[in-house]
Amino acid sequence: MHGLTRKGAASDPAAATAPAGDAGQVASAKRTLATERDGLSALERAFDADLAAPFVRTVELVASIGGRVIVTGMGKSGHIGSKIAATLASTGTPAFFVHPAEANHGDLGMIARDDVIVAVSWSGESAEFKGILAYSRRFSIPLVAVTSNRDSTLGRESDICLVLPKVQEACPHGLAPTTSTIMQLALGDALAIALLEHRGFSATDFHVFHPGGQLGASLTHVSEIMHTGERLPLVATGTPMGEAVVTMSAKGFGCVVVVDPSGRLAGVVTDGDLRRNLSRDMLALHVDDIMTRTPRTIPPETLCGTAMAILNERAITTLVVVRDAKPVGIVHMHDLLRIGVA
Repeated sequence: MHGLTRKGAASDPAAATAPAGDAGQVASAKRTLATERDGLSALERAFDADLAAPFVRTVELVASIGGRVIVTGMGKSGHIGSKIAATLASTGTPAFFVHPAEANHGDLGMIARDDVIVAVSWSGESAEFKGILAYSRRFSIPLVAVTSNRDSTLGRESDICLVLPKVQEACPHGLAPTTSTIMQLALGDALAIALLEHRGFSATDFHVFHPGGQLGASLTHVSEIMHTGERLPLVATGTPMGEAVVTMSAKGFGCVVVVDPSGRLAGVVTDGDLRRNLSRDMLALHVDDIMTRTPRTIPPETLCGTAMAILNERAITTLVVVRDAKPVGIVHMHDLLRIGVA
């Protein structure tokens, strides 16, 4: 058996000419990426030609329906279609994937008359599409084709045909779907983002569909995790440093927030300020003498991901949350790490 395997490999012209060893593997990877990059470039150029108008029609169609986007596809195109449906759903366009073969055995009932079908097929001739195509025509359900063959059965039956440029697969035999599936995926992403922007889908909306994980944590507002009320390390202007240090130690944030008589933020004193003034008689000083008068602050509506970026950029550990120039909260890096922002 091993001898037959070696003999078969040696008889393959591609195997005989491929570079050997690590260098050959790296060259193969770079060749694959270059071929797929060329496919994406061809897809981009297609928007300057025949693809633009049907793409705009697709965005307008999907945005106008009262139902959902039903994405379908067979084989590798089906896997891409499943991802396209997931991306659409997570960006505000209700969508799910229906397998064309399963559709022929009852899943057609999942498709309603106010839906739109997006069928993904490179050749446009998958036999499994027969049932779903007939169903869409019978009940006048809009059908969008994503295919490289406008004259295929799928292309001809569709209401809108998004024609992908025919390009070389990265597979040296031209058989394994590689460049073609990258292009399908990219077009699906382009559709999802165009719909997102068309609807004005915001980061707050995005959080509704992504409450878990690091992404959900990053999209949480600071107001949801900040320390408020008695937890705030507040001192008034003119407070002796000895008293301010006691407050700093009791509250545990490594700083005190200084406010003027009207409750407006006047500055902050951090443990870094203490270290920088160790040579001075600290007990003879007041917070006004060493405080930072223009600290970095954020409003309560700031996303936690943004707050973490500010902390990292400034190399600090706390941020004062203010509204109308008055401190209403404080957030520490540990608060952000605790909810998974990293």
